[in-house]
Amino acid sequence: MKKLIYIVVLLFSISLSGQSLKKLLKKYNTESVAYISIDNLSKLIKRPFDSAQGDNNIVLLDSRELKEYKVSHLKNAIHVGYDKFNLKETTSKLADKNATIVVYCSIGIRSEDIAEKLQKAGYKNVFNLFGGIFEWKNKQNIVVDSLNNSTEKTHTFNKEWSKWLKKGVKVYK
Repeated sequence: MKKLIYIVVLLFSISLSGQSLKKLLKKYNTESVAYISIDNLSKLIKRPFDSAQGDNNIVLLDSRELKEYKVSHLKNAIHVGYDKFNLKETTSKLADKNATIVVYCSIGIRSEDIAEKLQKAGYKNVFNLFGGIFEWKNKQNIVVDSLNNSTEKTHTFNKEWSKWLKKGVKVYK
């Protein structure tokens, strides 16, 4: 009986944490940029490249600050930053305005701002990663450090936001 109660409480708390993240993002975001889920992004990344169709043309943009990016980021992500984001510099790296562009940050707030700027610049398939790198790591996906080595570390921006990172090693500096 105790085991059943534990499982029910655990499942309830997991569902609440997902709801709370939705509420948090709704509080700070306008939802002008479509979200992409961790599961859907994982499927897109793992899909075989089909050069005849031009498939798998996915660009990952990390809109966190450089010190966060250096600790860990999604493999093959391009750092674009937030405070010093430069639209002209970023668009010079993005030749295909029809490419699938996924912007992420810690949980998905800063990334929406950057994604909006890309949409206004004419990019058609821009998405905001729901839950950001924290949710990516929480779902036990790989992040890499500045040497492209897999790491358990994730920069948590600050202690207040760190509660959203459930898996891995939290880094604050």
